Amino acid sequence: MFTIDETNDMLDEIVDTLPEPLFRELSGGVIILPQLKIHPKAVDNDLYIMGEYSRSSIGTLIKIYYGSFARIYGNASRAVYYEQLRRVLVHELRHHNETLAGYRDLILYDEDQIAEYLQKKAQQHKLK
Repeated sequence: MFTIDETNDMLDEIVDTLPEPLFRELSGGVIILPQLKIHPKAVDNDLYIMGEYSRSSIGTLIKIYYGSFARIYGNASRAVYYEQLRRVLVHELRHHNETLAGYRDLILYDEDQIAEYLQKKAQQHKLK
C-alpha cells in the first residue's frame, strides 16, 4: 500500500506533467485529504468519492481522498495506482474548466453514472 506521502508525491508529479492553463483560477490548488469518503447516494457503502472539485466563497480547489484511494487501489501496482490518481485529477480539472466555461457536460455525465449505479443496485437487491 502507498502512504499518503507517496500518494502526494505522485500527485505532484502528475500536476507537473499537465499544462499550466488547466489550473487557472484554481485558487486553492490541489490538496490530498486523509479520509475515505463514501458517496451520499451509496446503497451498500460501496461507492467511494475519489476526488472532488469544490467551489466556495473563499475559492476553488480540487480534493483528492487518500482513504478512498487506499481502500480501492491499496494493493494495486504503482503504475495502476498512479494512472487512477491521474484519471481522477484530470476528471476534477475538467469539472473546474467546464465550470469556468459555463458548461455542465461532465456534471450530467456523473449524474448518469450515479443513476446507472442506483439502477444496478436496485436490481441486485430485488434478486436477493
